[in-house]
Amino acid sequence: MRENISLSAEKKQEAPVTLGVQDIKKLIPHRYPMLLVDCVEIVQKSTEGLGIKNVTVNEPYFAGHFPDTPIMPGVLIVEAMAQTAGVIVIHGMDTADQQKMVYFLSIEDARFRKPVLPGDALMLHVTKKQERFNVWRFKGVAKVKNIVHAEATFTAMIANKK
Repeated sequence: MRENISLSAEKKQEAPVTLGVQDIKKLIPHRYPMLLVDCVEIVQKSTEGLGIKNVTVNEPYFAGHFPDTPIMPGVLIVEAMAQTAGVIVIHGMDTADQQKMVYFLSIEDARFRKPVLPGDALMLHVTKKQERFNVWRFKGVAKVKNIVHAEATFTAMIANKK
């Protein structure tokens, strides 16, 4: 189900690691209905990955977000990108460091090009752009059938769980 995404040869240094929903739940605290990623493929440790969200008509937000023409809210698409980034970062840390949380700090340059509809397989390509201390900056691109539907740059902070 993974779509072709061109990645440079230098980025593909190790074999990709695929994490299912049970693995994801061990890394980030989100649960239904706010867990918005079904699978994450780590392309490069701590740097790049592909999240997959299978959008179904029974998602709770469709009851109130244009019920006659259900469209996935753009803010939830960006949240799914951020969850993918969180999985990539936490997975790349040492096991002892996996008692961390990822907190959203900012969203910039968000663009919504096409609506995401029930039945779509949303592919979330997330790449780390910068890391300073405990603050990470990412670029996310959301595609359906290899067509860009949304993109954003966002920043997150890695902190200890309380």
